[in-house]
Amino acid sequence: MTTGSGYALELLGIACTFAASGGGPSYTAVADSTLRVAAGEFVSVVGPTGCGKSTLLNVGAGLLAPSAGEVRVFGEPLRGLNRRAGYMFQTEALLPWRSALDNVMLGLQYRGVPEADARAKAQDWLARVGLAGFGDRYPHQLSGGMRKRTALAQTLVLDPDIILMDEPFSALDIQTRQLMEDEVLELWSAKKKAVLFITHDLDEAIAMSDRVVVLSAGPATRPIGEFSIDLPRPRNVAEVRATPRFIELHTQIWDVLREEVLKGYQQQLRKVA
Repeated sequence: MTTGSGYALELLGIACTFAASGGGPSYTAVADSTLRVAAGEFVSVVGPTGCGKSTLLNVGAGLLAPSAGEVRVFGEPLRGLNRRAGYMFQTEALLPWRSALDNVMLGLQYRGVPEADARAKAQDWLARVGLAGFGDRYPHQLSGGMRKRTALAQTLVLDPDIILMDEPFSALDIQTRQLMEDEVLELWSAKKKAVLFITHDLDEAIAMSDRVVVLSAGPATRPIGEFSIDLPRPRNVAEVRATPRFIELHTQIWDVLREEVLKGYQQQLRKVA
């Protein structure tokens, strides 16, 4: 189900203000921010460290109620958790006492899917992410890349209409990271779900996305730039980075992002001092 506008997720005029402990002044992390993701669109958000990227993602997931503004999911106001979204966290949410297969089954079990069906779907998704035969391994028996693949299967087995990803590959080495990026693009291209992807890595954002949104440095972050990524698909993230158009896009976006990164860095230094 989509609206006439075709938007899967809309964050409209969002502000997030947090009360300070000890009676100090409140802190506005996000101010007057509007961000839309069309059905089937892959949108990445980049910005300085601590600018509020994850805050916006949590608002879209329904995990955080904004102080102002509205969230719409396929045209309907969001009330409570966004049950049409799957969330892949920066740190994989795997239960250490459950095997890879049991972790992937978990969401289906919560939804009341019969055990045999849940197991079959979980096995299918482990195979899709290259982990057939590893279902009986526990998280501590898997490499970092394997745990990320398990977390990806755990998210996608629920067949969400919207996929929210919070720097999911930041802890991986560069080779494993590129393999995971290509894997996500291949899986995404098969069903073209709406994706909102948070990353610190501008190269990653450009290589994977249809559109890149740049946020200002905090506090009171807001979108200050939006770039359409017109690189042809399908893409190999390593190969596409060597193309002239990629370099051109990187230069354009970095011209906007650079000053905000410097502002964010200076703010971090002041906090330390």
